[in-house]
Amino acid sequence: MSREDGTGVELTPLQQALLTIEKLQRKLASVARADEGAIAIIGMGCRFPGGASSPARFRELLWSAGDALTNIPSERRALQGVHDPESSTPGKTTMRRAAFVEGVDRFDAEFFRISRREAEGMDPQQRFFLEVSWEALEDAGLAPHRLAGTRTGVFAGIHARDYALISEGGLEKVGAHYSTGVDASYVAGRLSYLLGLEGPSMAVDTACSSSLVAVHLACQSLRSGESTVAIAGGVKLLLAPHLSVFLSKAGALSPSQTCRAFDRDADGMVQGEGCGVVILKRQRDAVRDGDRILATIRSTATNHDGASGGLTVPNVRAQESLYRLALQRAGIEPGQVDYLEAHGTGTRLGDPIELEGIARVYGRSRTPERPLWIGSVKPNIGHTEAAAGIAGLIKAVSILQSGEVPP
Repeated sequence: MSREDGTGVELTPLQQALLTIEKLQRKLASVARADEGAIAIIGMGCRFPGGASSPARFRELLWSAGDALTNIPSERRALQGVHDPESSTPGKTTMRRAAFVEGVDRFDAEFFRISRREAEGMDPQQRFFLEVSWEALEDAGLAPHRLAGTRTGVFAGIHARDYALISEGGLEKVGAHYSTGVDASYVAGRLSYLLGLEGPSMAVDTACSSSLVAVHLACQSLRSGESTVAIAGGVKLLLAPHLSVFLSKAGALSPSQTCRAFDRDADGMVQGEGCGVVILKRQRDAVRDGDRILATIRSTATNHDGASGGLTVPNVRAQESLYRLALQRAGIEPGQVDYLEAHGTGTRLGDPIELEGIARVYGRSRTPERPLWIGSVKPNIGHTEAAAGIAGLIKAVSILQSGEVPP
């Protein structure tokens, strides 16, 4: 018995069998390519709100359904006195609460061979990225000082320039450490200099996707052989009110000061801060070197929303296209995915668009017995902007390790 293959030509049983074999071979080749390009996560470090000063503490916060939102700490003087319940008030923000990390004013400059004068001029985001990167390297079992002269790349997601905004004065305030203290490029460059790393070193600013694009570029660098080890992540500290005022005027902040991602009562985002870093190697190199592999990145992909309802409005078609590209590169089918860590900002505009794109790709051929679990870390620690993606990635690794999805 023969049947048609959709082209209007009838196929014999032998032709049908050959066609099936050809399809299977293409699929196997795709999987083989994905395995060849697989990237291993061999170490992690983080500092997020709610006392999440390590991946283990971060996991405790998530699995206890912790809410790290607090009132603005008294030591954040630049954020004091700018609240107003009316979003239209010039120079004011509706933000009353956010998720803050403790100890942003503390730094062991001597440990990193940095003078006190230079440390005072350094953006605390630089200091956080140094500290968390060091901790991530230790978690990976890599002695930082032994990386000197190696092709270790640094890829740092950073968006905010709060420290520059609150420390700028007249030209007489500009000293020998001004640019190296506040320019974004030095977040990565300082770590490369400190450890003597000779791989690529770059700061990445793609707004809220900065840390995940940093991971994407790190994976590409590893696959090309440009880097042998990659340090990738992102950092955000909320030190100045400017972005909060902007988000308030744009109507993005939650009037209830609560993030309810994908909830019918969601009314906006809340801000957060933190830093996360992962240490990456080609999987075959990690296996060769006997590294502990926490998780594997099978593929990455990036694009832009293109033309949409507005400059900051997502595009469901572009998101759908990106999901399909990542799946194709990974050599897996949508139905094989059990959990998706989403952006999930809790806004009435963005969340439904994001869910629609997810449903179009991952929602098909699902059964009630095998649903797609979707989560967002933002109800726990707020929207950490340039560090948001890396927070979600570290959470996803914890889910893979435990086999459980947190509440």
